[in-house]
Formats: sequence, structure tokens, C-alpha cells
Amino acid sequence: MNALKREWLLDQNPASRGQARLGQFYLGWLRLVRNPLAVIGLIIIALLIFMAAFAPLIAPHDPIAQNLAGRLQPPLSPGHLLGTDEFGRDIFSRIVYGSRVTLYIVLLVTLTAPIFGLLIGTVAGYFGGWVDTVLMRLTDIFLAFPRLILALAFVAALGPGIGNAVLAIALTAWPPYARVARAETLTVRKSDYIAAVQLQGAGAGRILARHIAPMCVPSVIIRVTLDMAGIILTAAGLGFLGLGAQPPLPEWGLMISSGRKFLFDFWWVATMPGLAIFIVSLGFNLLGDGLRDVLDPRSTGK
Repeated sequence: MNALKREWLLDQNPASRGQARLGQFYLGWLRLVRNPLAVIGLIIIALLIFMAAFAPLIAPHDPIAQNLAGRLQPPLSPGHLLGTDEFGRDIFSRIVYGSRVTLYIVLLVTLTAPIFGLLIGTVAGYFGGWVDTVLMRLTDIFLAFPRLILALAFVAALGPGIGNAVLAIALTAWPPYARVARAETLTVRKSDYIAAVQLQGAGAGRILARHIAPMCVPSVIIRVTLDMAGIILTAAGLGFLGLGAQPPLPEWGLMISSGRKFLFDFWWVATMPGLAIFIVSLGFNLLGDGLRDVLDPRSTGK
């Protein structure tokens, strides 16, 4: 049965559009799993999602419950795998629940910044002229500032909090997606199939939504995956400075900030959430490199 399914997915003459799309997805999956580093990244991200989804079952303690009698216990202490912080809170439990905050930020930024950047880039690339000039100069203004500095400015204006931090990160993350989408649009807007659709009477909105934007999506997805590490680091930076998630929320950047004063004597308080940020960022980068090999239309697809 498995051999029949594989033969059906790899059929060179698919009987339907659905079969063709499933076949393309299967071929992409095969290319992805041939890359061991991409598989490692995929496993890390899968573990992150699993940990966030089942945090109440995985975490052995309440992440905000204080126990001053057990404060600053080292890793591998009885009942505390990664030790405790200055308030006696279990660090492992706080890291587990902090994965929810990380995924929350990543998900909201992913649902806003790339879509907005895709819209700006495709419109600029398709219409050209003064529309392209105005939109790209606006993009250049945002790109001229370091992302963290610009996010700090937005959060300072909006006020501290995880919601405002997500909004600030999204407002600073869209320009690279606009650049990628514009470059892809410039390569396809003069194509024969676009001219054929125009001759059929299709309007600009339909052409952008149904024929140009889908061609830009693979490149945007690659960029999104590679940018996840930067988004996580920016969110952690805002939390570290006290402008993102607020205490007692178990956010990794905030945990590093509270533990920095104990770094030399009680190194685990800041090191453990720092390792969590490092591992997750590495996972997204490895997965992004693998997806680039799979989704890049200029890839040889070995």
C-alpha cells in the first residue's frame, strides 16, 4: 500500500490539481529530510511546539509560585532539574511556560509583518513609477534603523507590555519581506502568463492576489523562517530591558534580566533561559536553510 501511495504521489502525469500539489509537497519533504541539519532544526521546533502545548503536563511546578526557602538552588537539586531563581521559582518550569510566550510572539509577528510586507512589495513591483518610489523610500526609512532600536522607540511610545512589544516588532520586521516580494514581482510582471491574464480583462487586484503573490510566497516563507531567530532575540531584548513581557510572566529575556545580577555566583539563573533562546534560534535557522533548498525556485532540487 505504501508503495502504491508513493507511486501515486510521484506520478509524472497527475490526474488532478490536488494530486499534483501533494506530489510537489512530497518531493519537497523528501528533499528536506535528506538534509540532516534541517531535520535537527525541525525536531527542535517540534519540541518547542510540544512543550508549549503541554506545558501544564511537562512543568513540575507552578512557574510563578515563590518559595524563598528554596531560592538559588543549583541544577540537579532534588525536584529542580535546572535549579531555582532568586525567588525560589523552578527555572525549568519557567522555561517551559516561557515557550508559550515565545510562540505567541512568533505567531503574531508571522501573521502580520510578512503579509504587510508582501502587500507593499507586490504593489510596488507591479505598478512601478511613483508608487514604487514612494513605497520603497518608506521601506528604506525603516531599514535605515537597527530593528531593536526602532522597536525600542515604538515600545517607548506605546508603553511596556507584551502586546505592544509584538506590535513594535511587527512594525519593524516588514521591510525585508517587502524587498523580497518586490524583487520577485519585478521578475514575473512582464511574463507571458501575466500578459495573457491582462488580455482576458483581469484587474490589477486579481493579478496581484492570484498570479503574482503566490509566486512570491516561497521566498517570503524562507525569509520568515530565517527571521524567526531575529524576532525571538528582539523580543528577548525588549524583555531584558523591561519593555516587553512584565513580571512575573516567565519570558526568557525577562528571566535573563532578573538573573544577570547573580551571573558570577549563581550562573544558572541567567544561563538556562539564555541556552533556551540559543537552541530555539538555532533550530529556526537550521530549518530556514533547509526550506530555502526546498522552496527556492532557482534550486536545482537534487
